[in-house]
Amino acid sequence: MAYILRWKIVKVNILPLGAVTIFDVDINKPIWEEFLIALMGPLVQIVFTCFVFPPDMRIYSMMILGFNLLPIFPLDGSRFLNLFLNKITSFRNSLIFTLDISFLFLALIIFKSNFNLILILVISFILGKIIMEYRSINEIFNRFLLERFTKRYRFSRLKIIRGMDTKKMKRDFRHIFKDKKRCFSEREILLKRFDFKGKL
Repeated sequence: MAYILRWKIVKVNILPLGAVTIFDVDINKPIWEEFLIALMGPLVQIVFTCFVFPPDMRIYSMMILGFNLLPIFPLDGSRFLNLFLNKITSFRNSLIFTLDISFLFLALIIFKSNFNLILILVISFILGKIIMEYRSINEIFNRFLLERFTKRYRFSRLKIIRGMDTKKMKRDFRHIFKDKKRCFSEREILLKRFDFKGKL
């Protein structure tokens, strides 16, 4: 699906819970494209579980699939959650809410589970990833904004933002910022934010 949609694949990392594909693409890619790519992993696993794996491996495969669909970063379930949140709230809020929910679900697993070495290793790995992502929120958000300033995206939907707060900006939308006196284009606001000199 990534090849069909012309997403540039950098590498595939093999992790304890499966594989993660690393892409070199804009954050501002359409949400529906990211959804299709995220959907392919679980669909392929379902097909393999039902038609390829021997019967004694199917339960194990479905358990892995079910765990992978939990809304915990960096599992596939968190990607679906984040894409859903991007449809209803701002880009930055969707990042924060996804990680908050990841912490909540991870805490529930810790509270309800009987610990063993494998579970401890998995939880430690996931917790480390969540913490790293929390620390990167501002960097990711600035990249989101910088992409929109340096590249000419054509979004059909318009969102009007009251005030000058870029934290309210959403994926798949172009924005007009409005204060009491006048309106500002998204590009004007981003020019001020990054303090670029030159013509608009």
